[in-house]
Amino acid sequence: MQYISTRGETEPVGFREALFTGLAPDGGLFMPESIPRLDAEIFTGERSFAELAAMMIHPFIGEEIEQADLLDIAESAFSFPVPLVPLGDGVQILELFHGPTLAFKDFAARFMALAMQHFLEQDGEHLTILVATSGDTGGAVADAFHMLDGISVVVLYPAGRVSAIQRAQLTTLGGNVTVLEVDGSFDDCQRMVKQVFRDDELRASRRLSSANSINVGRLLPQSVYYAWAWKQAGGDQPVVFSVPCGNFGNLTAGILAARMGLPVERFIAATNANDVFPTFLRGEGFHPRASEHTLSNAMDVGSPSNLDRMRTLFGDDVGAMREHISSWSFTDDETAQAIQRTYSEHGYLVDPHTAVGLLGLERHLDSTDGEAGIVLSTAHPAKFSDILVEIIDEAIPLPQSLTHSMGLEKRFHEMPADSSALKHFLLKS
Repeated sequence: MQYISTRGETEPVGFREALFTGLAPDGGLFMPESIPRLDAEIFTGERSFAELAAMMIHPFIGEEIEQADLLDIAESAFSFPVPLVPLGDGVQILELFHGPTLAFKDFAARFMALAMQHFLEQDGEHLTILVATSGDTGGAVADAFHMLDGISVVVLYPAGRVSAIQRAQLTTLGGNVTVLEVDGSFDDCQRMVKQVFRDDELRASRRLSSANSINVGRLLPQSVYYAWAWKQAGGDQPVVFSVPCGNFGNLTAGILAARMGLPVERFIAATNANDVFPTFLRGEGFHPRASEHTLSNAMDVGSPSNLDRMRTLFGDDVGAMREHISSWSFTDDETAQAIQRTYSEHGYLVDPHTAVGLLGLERHLDSTDGEAGIVLSTAHPAKFSDILVEIIDEAIPLPQSLTHSMGLEKRFHEMPADSSALKHFLLKS
């Protein structure tokens, strides 16, 4: 399988080069040159999550990783449950937060870390991973790569815009993980990472790669849980998926799964007040802007990178995109009401991001007289206990792993929202 840039100005490369390069040299995002149509039995057959993952991902990698090695990677990466929980009234919740950092980002980060390690063991080079985070990505990436030989990790996060628990998960690992607290927004962090990736002097001095959703290695494993959810839901008819969206990597992975042959009736792209995509989908153009801080902070993105991939997948045809995707934005007040309502009616506590996904599915069902759907739950509610306790007026017990992180020393470097400052830091470190 060859990978091409969304900007079309880079020569096609193999999976390994796309994985390690992260951002294409022309500033675009790597995409598979074609999307293989898989045999229906892959989706319907009885197999473990890891077995399903190896079968879905292998066509995108080919012989660059032998299928037996790919299965070993998948079994190590996806060593936690992926339950589909009925909420009532035809709504089901796909709990994607049972990994080590209690967020859906564990799927992509752990697979990518182990795939990179597989290749690095063959060439003995040292790699520096750069990642910008608006919440959970940084913690998942830091944990996945922590103490892996031959790899250093540098995480950028926006000061004051991640939860206390997310910050603790980011800043307490140490070892080969360095954390930069940026005086700006997530969009600033993302811009800084993109700009240093295009700096010839820096790239000549050290081998860089990215673990953000700009890296195609993140998308492949995320496509798997769509197929897993469809099978657990019955596997006999197309499904509506509601996806809480920020940088749109998760939704892009779902579209890949659908293009592979997974029966999907429709995708709901549920956003918070950062409504760049709903505006775009209405045909009003793409107008990036400074992100607005909300309760669902991991979705506070004003310039979603993966829209480039989505536009490529749909031939830059907004009308074609609307045939498969609906999108609405929701306020913090609506989010808080959804959390309280879900808890009081079902005894089920959701984090703010999942609440936005629930709102999106409700809006879809109300507007179409639909009856069912699956919401992707992206984070354990305890990670947002400071927010949720004020909404439901009850104490929220923390899992032991979070309690442990909160008590550790926080280690980070303060940095202005300036790519030259990041470049200087990387050159001297």
